[in-house]
Amino acid sequence: MSQMVQEQMHEAGVGRPRGMSSIKEALGSWGDIRQLLRGGQSGAIVPVVIPKDSRGLRWLALVWLALWAFASAAVGATTDAGWVVVPAAVGGVLALLLAALWWWRSSIVEIEEGTVGVLTKFGAIAGPGLSPGRHYLWHPWARVAYVVDVTTEIPYNAPVLACPTHENVPLKSIEFFLKFRILNAVQFVQTIGAGNFDLVLSNSVQDAIRQRSRLVRTERAYDLRGSDVADMQDLLNRQLARYGVQILGCNIPDVQLPTQYQQHISTRERVAKELSAYEKEWELTRKRRIDTLLMDIERSKKVRDAKIVEVNASLNKARKDVAQMLEEQETEAQRVKYEIETRGRTNLVAAQGEARAQEQLATAYRDNRAVLGYELARRRLDVGAQLAKSAPQPVIVQTDGGATDSSALSTLMLAQLLPQLGQSNGHRAQRAITNGVDDQLESLADRAVRALDQR
Repeated sequence: MSQMVQEQMHEAGVGRPRGMSSIKEALGSWGDIRQLLRGGQSGAIVPVVIPKDSRGLRWLALVWLALWAFASAAVGATTDAGWVVVPAAVGGVLALLLAALWWWRSSIVEIEEGTVGVLTKFGAIAGPGLSPGRHYLWHPWARVAYVVDVTTEIPYNAPVLACPTHENVPLKSIEFFLKFRILNAVQFVQTIGAGNFDLVLSNSVQDAIRQRSRLVRTERAYDLRGSDVADMQDLLNRQLARYGVQILGCNIPDVQLPTQYQQHISTRERVAKELSAYEKEWELTRKRRIDTLLMDIERSKKVRDAKIVEVNASLNKARKDVAQMLEEQETEAQRVKYEIETRGRTNLVAAQGEARAQEQLATAYRDNRAVLGYELARRRLDVGAQLAKSAPQPVIVQTDGGATDSSALSTLMLAQLLPQLGQSNGHRAQRAITNGVDDQLESLADRAVRALDQR
């Protein structure tokens, strides 16, 4: 609307004075909002940006596709086309997931620091402005219609031409400089907008300047430079308060007299004018440099934050590597410790087993000697018993009293035969017993040796 009004003004021959600031609202993408608000567009001040909203309702196509897939699955389940059910159901679920992801991603809105987003639903402004940060617009017809800068003090230069003085002498121009800030973004875009505000502000400034110049005589016109304009600031604030705008400061940096009066300007006035122009230029240059420095500072902060994040990531990785190395070394030390302890326990158990075996072997040797001595003693007793049984027995010859002749003859024969019989029988028994004892002792000794060898 403001552009149309300006075109109509140019067609009517009414142009903007040279050096007069221009305020307008621009249309830009989300990535260009910061540049437009800070740097303007084509030399114009841009306090309001209309973001290009590319969300749309294209994600509803996936929802309709999912509903069609579920309907196909239901129809396939009721008919013989059972093979359609699973692919259709899976496709429907995937379409719903993609639609939800698309909806979630398109609902994210990030408002720059120092700005306020004006939210609209169905074209109407809904509620107060969105604060800086990330927001989620789940409503499909919710839009961020405007992004308004509410923290920057916006400079505005409005030179007024042909201002009549008290004597009705038109001054060549009176430059008026002010700075303002938007306090209520919703009220600003709802009641006036940036383009219309430019016209209202320029007209209000011209009316205030013309009223002031009417009170000044022509020879005292230069007194307007640097004069107290607090009353003009109050007047502008009362006029612009309903638009949510506040004038923070204003002054008159320069006044140009008509041509016929310029030849009478003294050196002091000329130097003062040059000084004022230099101060004005320096103020603008300083403002540009400050803006450039602020942008460089913001860029340096981002680089610093990125470096800090990178350093923190490297530090965390180094800590992780050191912790992993210490854990590996501790694990290796525990393994070596357990290996040494296991080897020591194994050697100790082996030594204890060998000591027990030696002890058992010694006990076995001792027990076997005792058993062998016992067996030998028992065998000796058996041999003595056998020898006692095989000893010559006395032969008792009973004789009757009436056979004296036969008794004497038998006695004589027995006396000759008994020694021989007893001697031969005793030798045979002794040899038999000795042989038996030797065999038994040899078998016992062999068994003892075999038992010792087995142990």
